[in-house]
Amino acid sequence: MAKTVKEKASEKPKVKPVEKTEEEITVEQKLKALYSLQQIDSNIDRIRIIKGELPLEVQDLEDEVAGLGTRISNYESEIEKLEKQIDDKKNAIKDSQALIKKYEAQQMEVRNNREYDSLTKEIEFQNLEIQLSEKRIKEASFKLESVKEVVLKSKELLEERSKDLVVKKSELDDIIADTEKEEDELLKKSQENEKFIEERLLAAYQRIRKNARNGLAVVQVERDACGGCFNKIPPQVQLDIRMHKKIIVCEYCGRILVDQEIADMVNETK
Repeated sequence: MAKTVKEKASEKPKVKPVEKTEEEITVEQKLKALYSLQQIDSNIDRIRIIKGELPLEVQDLEDEVAGLGTRISNYESEIEKLEKQIDDKKNAIKDSQALIKKYEAQQMEVRNNREYDSLTKEIEFQNLEIQLSEKRIKEASFKLESVKEVVLKSKELLEERSKDLVVKKSELDDIIADTEKEEDELLKKSQENEKFIEERLLAAYQRIRKNARNGLAVVQVERDACGGCFNKIPPQVQLDIRMHKKIIVCEYCGRILVDQEIADMVNETK
């Protein structure tokens, strides 16, 4: 049956739910989000304190181990070159000795003094070549022993640092295993809170937090004083804080101030 005009008029139009815009988010919601974000960041700080300097120590050890490996590889290449150089000079000595024997044999068969003198000069030259090769062998052998000693010490240091790295990485892996799930959950909560905080206010929070020694950008008013710098807050300012109508910062340290009610509301939602 068709609806009458009166029935149609009495029907309520369907309205789609509208998400809150940035302007419609109340100051109280922003304060709750800021305080909650501070709690999350403080917990992340705690996790990082537990990790301590381990991540940096692991990175330093990894860099040192890699550097030692490269250094040893370069030294081993140098050892190969020195050993080849020594072998080449030894072969050169054998060649010179063979030539000397040849020239001495030829001297027995010369027909005049000119040929004899020419062979004598060749023998002298080959003796000089032998002396030079022996000198180069001595120099290369001395350097070779020095490089081998450096390689030996470098390998001992590499073994020591590699063991240290295994221990440090194991310690860090254990800490990460214990805290990774918690850290992931905190990061998700952080993202949820950030949608209630406009970009300008979030940037201010991060700036204050960065400059604060203990990482606290949002603090409670405790015993009529700022929970960050502990300076007294005037009664009128405390009243404004309790009204939750605007963001109020400490005039001494610049931290964002909240009252116990905001803290309680945040704690109840955990």
